[in-house]
Amino acid sequence: PIFERYLPDARYIGEIGLDAGPRFYRSFPAQERVFEHILRACAEQGGKILTIHSVRAVGKVLNHIERALPQDRGRVVLHWFTGTSAEARRAMALGCYFSVNAAMLSSPKHRQLVGSLPLDRLLTETDGPFVEFEGRPLRPRDVVSTVAELATVRSLSPQAMQDGILQNLRRLVSE
Repeated sequence: PIFERYLPDARYIGEIGLDAGPRFYRSFPAQERVFEHILRACAEQGGKILTIHSVRAVGKVLNHIERALPQDRGRVVLHWFTGTSAEARRAMALGCYFSVNAAMLSSPKHRQLVGSLPLDRLLTETDGPFVEFEGRPLRPRDVVSTVAELATVRSLSPQAMQDGILQNLRRLVSE
C-alpha cells in the first residue's frame, strides 16, 4: 500500500484517528482496523509524531494507543481534544500533547477542560479551513488570537503563553 511506501520518510503523521459521530459511525469498525494498522506501522518505524482525531471516541483512541504505540516508539498530539477529565489524565499518562483551537475555547466546558491540562502539554492549531473565525475560515496567523485566549484561560500573559507553547513544540519535535 501507498502508506507503507512513504512512511519511512515521514516524520509527522496526521490527521489520523477515530470519528464516532453520526456522519461516520457506520464505518467505525473499518476506522478502527485502519487506525490500529497505522499505529502499529508507526511503532515499528519509530520516531513519528502523530496528530490524532477522537470525535466521540476518546476512550477507544486511548485503548488503541496503549495497545499499539509504546511511548518510546512515537509521540501523540490529540487534536481538538474534548474528552473527560479522566480521559485527559489517562492521555497525559501516555505522554500525549493536546492541540487547542479557537473554537474549543468558545465553549465553557472545553475552556474548563483546557484550563486543567498541564501547560507543558499544550500546543495550538487552527483546524482551518473547517473552523471559522469572524465569518471566515481560520488561517495559521489566527493562532495569535488562540494564544491570547489561552493566556486568559491560564491567567498568563500572551507572551508567556506563546513562549510556553513554542517550548512545548521544540520538546515534542526533539524527543
